[in-house]
This record gives sequence, C-alpha cells and structure tokens, in this order.
Amino acid sequence: MEKKFSELTIHQKLELIIKEMVDREVQFKEAVKEFEKIFIETASRKYKGNKTKTAEAMGIHRNTLQSRAKALKIKRIS
Repeated sequence: MEKKFSELTIHQKLELIIKEMVDREVQFKEAVKEFEKIFIETASRKYKGNKTKTAEAMGIHRNTLQSRAKALKIKRIS
C-alpha cells in the first residue's frame, strides 16, 4: 500500500522530486538554484517579509539572505 504524499517524510518527498528532476535531466546547478529561490520565498512569506526573522529561521545572516536574494533575482522578499 502506497502512502499519500502528505504522509511521507521530507526526505521521501525530496527523493520523489529529485528523481523527477534527474529523469528530466535538470542540471544540478539549476536544481540547487530553484530550491534556494523557493526556500527563500517561502520562508519570507511565512515571516511576512521580515528579513531578520526570515534569516534567523533559515540559520543564515541577514546580509547573506539579502545577497542570495539579489543573486537569485528575487525582486522583493515578502
């Protein structure tokens, strides 16, 4: 019996997504870039654009958050 996606661990969910990316021949660099961008955007939404809280929750310095957002062309962290 297969588990529902919502019942899987984070590791299991990531394995499924990564398998699909590998099957589609998504390059490693692009996969990491996309993950990082979505991670930052999602965390930022959770903390309503508060950069300090977002950075703390992510375990990075606020300046690192700013520079990564700029590098990933995230227009507005909100």
